[in-house]
Amino acid sequence: MHTDASLLSAPTAESTYRDVNGVRLHVVAAGDESDPLVVLLHGFPEFFYSWREQIEPLVEAGYRVLVPDQRGYNLSEKPDGVRAYRKSELARDVVELIHSEGRDSAHVVGHDWGASVAWELALRYPSTVDRLGIVNVPHPSVLRHHILRNPSQLRKSWYVFYFQLPRIPEWSSSRNNFEYFVRALRSNASPGTFTDEDLERYRAAWSQPGALTATINWYRAAVRHAASPPREIVSAPTLIVWGEQDFALEPEMAPESIAYCDDGRLERFPDIGHWVPHEEPEAVTALLLEHFDR
Repeated sequence: MHTDASLLSAPTAESTYRDVNGVRLHVVAAGDESDPLVVLLHGFPEFFYSWREQIEPLVEAGYRVLVPDQRGYNLSEKPDGVRAYRKSELARDVVELIHSEGRDSAHVVGHDWGASVAWELALRYPSTVDRLGIVNVPHPSVLRHHILRNPSQLRKSWYVFYFQLPRIPEWSSSRNNFEYFVRALRSNASPGTFTDEDLERYRAAWSQPGALTATINWYRAAVRHAASPPREIVSAPTLIVWGEQDFALEPEMAPESIAYCDDGRLERFPDIGHWVPHEEPEAVTALLLEHFDR
């Protein structure tokens, strides 16, 4: 099964490859190259396909859109070793991706691990982010505080520590046709959010050679090679979108994260879990467009 831009209905979307920061990334590009740039960053265990509902509406609204498979995922290169997946490297990938368009900055939006990269980018390279969009991941200082001092969040983060084990997480995640990942997607979403066809596409991406170890290495690097960015306050105007029924993250971390933004806004979805862009695609797109146009 193909896992490139042919999965999309967006007429201008095409698969491209960009050599950035020493890796080759598969990047879906859509829209007029002269339009304002938006970069959409997926999370775990997804790939560019997670933003499929947002691409065409953003293009129709007058934006150039880039959606990479982040390093280690799907069709992008999968460097060996854990250190290659440090957040500082992941953020640098996005800096150079923006530069590959001949731009100095872009609107950057991330969900899950993509949001972690987006926070890192805004804190390490503030001049590259025009407006920041975050979906269901707290500011890194807030997350660190809760993991250290909030027993409930520590319990919810158990899988991060499990992923530190060698080889066993890869074996267990791939058993029974990736049942663990399928359960992670479907258990915190309304019935029908992830169709059987969607899951076949995800399975094809998870089955890419080396993808399982590479994507789990993001978690290993986060624990083994943690390094705080040079600042804590985000200067870019920031929109935080939060599904309050998230199975992995305490809801109070959302307003606490706003305190680290010079210009922050929080939009809550009280009845939605972790997969907000999937469950409420039109609402998320509308919020992003309003945020970009402020």
